[in-house]
Amino acid sequence: MEKYVFPTKPKANLKAIISGPNYRFTVLTDRLLRFEWAEDGQFEDRASTFAINRDLPVPEFRIIDNGGLEIITEHFHLSYDKKRFSPNGMVAHLSAKTTKYGTEWRFGTPSTLNLGGTARTLDLCDGRCDMGDGVLSKAGFAVIDDSESMLFDGQGFVASRPAGDRVDGYLFAYGRDYKAAIKAFYAVSGKQPVVPRYALGNWWSRYYPYRQEEYLQLMDRFHDLEIPMSVAVLDMDWHLVSDERVPHAGWTGYTWNKELFPDPALFAREVHKRNLKITLNDHPHDGIHSHEDAYEEMAKFLGHDTKHKTPILFDSTDPKFMDAYLNILHRNLEAVACDFWWIDWQQGPYSKIPGIDPLWMLNHFAYLDHGRDGKIPLILSRYAGPGSHRYPLGFSGDTVVTWASLEFQPEFTATASNIGYGWWSHDIGGHIHGGRDDELVTRWVQLGVFSPIMRLHSTSSRWMSKEPWLYRTECGSVMSKFLNFRHRLVPFLYTRNLIGADEDEPLVQPMYWEYPGREEAYSVTNQFFFGSELVVAPIVQPRDKRTNLASVKAWLPPRGLHVDIFTGTVYDGDRALTLYRKLEDYPVLAHEGSIIPLDASSLNGCLNPDAFEVLILVGKDAYTEVLEDNRDNRQQESAGAVERQVSTVRYIQTDGRLTAEVTGRLWTFNFLAFTSVPKSLKVLIDGVDRTDDATCPSVPNETYDITIELGPDPQVGVIDHIPRLEELIRDYQIEFRMKNMLWDVVEGFRTGLSM
Repeated sequence: MEKYVFPTKPKANLKAIISGPNYRFTVLTDRLLRFEWAEDGQFEDRASTFAINRDLPVPEFRIIDNGGLEIITEHFHLSYDKKRFSPNGMVAHLSAKTTKYGTEWRFGTPSTLNLGGTARTLDLCDGRCDMGDGVLSKAGFAVIDDSESMLFDGQGFVASRPAGDRVDGYLFAYGRDYKAAIKAFYAVSGKQPVVPRYALGNWWSRYYPYRQEEYLQLMDRFHDLEIPMSVAVLDMDWHLVSDERVPHAGWTGYTWNKELFPDPALFAREVHKRNLKITLNDHPHDGIHSHEDAYEEMAKFLGHDTKHKTPILFDSTDPKFMDAYLNILHRNLEAVACDFWWIDWQQGPYSKIPGIDPLWMLNHFAYLDHGRDGKIPLILSRYAGPGSHRYPLGFSGDTVVTWASLEFQPEFTATASNIGYGWWSHDIGGHIHGGRDDELVTRWVQLGVFSPIMRLHSTSSRWMSKEPWLYRTECGSVMSKFLNFRHRLVPFLYTRNLIGADEDEPLVQPMYWEYPGREEAYSVTNQFFFGSELVVAPIVQPRDKRTNLASVKAWLPPRGLHVDIFTGTVYDGDRALTLYRKLEDYPVLAHEGSIIPLDASSLNGCLNPDAFEVLILVGKDAYTEVLEDNRDNRQQESAGAVERQVSTVRYIQTDGRLTAEVTGRLWTFNFLAFTSVPKSLKVLIDGVDRTDDATCPSVPNETYDITIELGPDPQVGVIDHIPRLEELIRDYQIEFRMKNMLWDVVEGFRTGLSM
């Protein structure tokens, strides 16, 4: 398994270590401390599932060793009695007044102020579940207990922890500097990886026994309706399930069902023609039985006796089995029709060797294996614990189809960033149980568009599929509109994907990351930043039957004016308010000085677009890069060395000037809430005045400059809300007398404005 050795630096600088016969402390940063206890005095220097890099720059600190031990940095002061760790014997204080709730931490005492982490799965959760702890806390301290995690042996495989009385923990003492805490987490546990561009589009997934031609026809219908897809998911029915040759329940399988897919290679070619990627579902628990195509080859490699057709049991603790599982079983299927794997492990954390979790093993080795040949690796699998962010994407499991599940999902997604886990993929629309509710599914699709991954899914039921045309006309049209918009978001998402990996910024972040001192930021648990430009306030309750509007309580941060990108409504920042929306609208707000690049086309897949639309909100200076890889170019998806392609857009508020240096193709610039075209408008392309037509030919591989001059200090325009209010009141299902009273209020408001 040596080919699965991966880069780690688990040994800390000796200058950062303070140790005694049974204890060891490592000052990793001036706000992050590793603490170890070992009854035999043997401490752990191998990489763990959480900690793969302890070789960090040594911060300034001092120690006082006078009977007890004190470790003092700029930010914390730890006191320790040199005995077995206990609440009485080990205590730390923050060195600054950074929290309202006290700054004392004692070993082993639970904190009620931790802001949460995430969970292994949402399987069958109808509403909330326990999210565990992350590394952020209102108390200023948080702890990761790494005492029982799996270890990496440095030779391509793993090991369990030695037996005995041992403690291995990490104390994060970052106060309310939440972003610094997350950066420290990534520094020790590894950066959040980049995900492939195709993962950011729309996924079609359904637990259903599709036939080969039926699946292709479905993809073509999405295309014809301008609902672009990027990933085609085949749930477990791609393989033999109920065939008489299958001696078990059929969940595990590695042999194509030729009744459904008579020519898998042809199917793959047709799917790839449509610019889609294929992922196959794999429930590996039941191993490889004698009816499987790969049984004989696997048995020969493993020295397994086939005389009695005994199954080859799944054993994640056996390096030879894992080698065969990846390089024979998976590889044979990948050569036919699999671009990446959906690993559906549901059987818990136990294996032959205590401490070795099969889910960890599958995630780690399948992810590394998929990265061979220079590909950007990808898997879809459940969360296994701190450090799981290194193996995107996360499959959150079988979600129950209820409003309670929808209501919890935005908070669950945002809170996962507190443990560095930024790429959850949910069953959008819900998977199991519940009942038919078209409005619920529509709101879920809208949330999915503003989630890390947009994967539609449903269970094996003829009534639950997520094709928009199967829903009431109102709901189906909204679902289609938002699925199209998700595709258009890919340039924005891929740019945030690359920047996030470089700068330790997950795509979805709780509001309190940016505003830790504002209590309002903690109160809107479902609201989140989507990239640095957008605030999303998800609607998770049904509409009022009288007004036909749904509502959500929101808090707009102090970033100046905010504009709803769908309605154009302008809001003041730094205020709490209730937002009301029709079914076709969703509260997504950009602040002054935002630039949001979109794909202007509706072509399948997520290759680099031929045309862009860029949304700009004036009012403050702004700058963005539009980042692409040449491997995603339409002409040559994977030829030659990988190179980063960069287009830049800069806006200067005082001059009212936008300048863009772009890499070919067509570019459209849309100024949000800009109610009139200024007389001084000027458009230059490569220095040539093109104000009259403002267009130039598309040149795919050349760079050119665009300048748009609006005039000095342009401002966001407030739209006339009277027509919209009239439309809303007309739609209200109330007495006409009440409509008249409401209209009188509107008229009075209009009169007051004109006086």
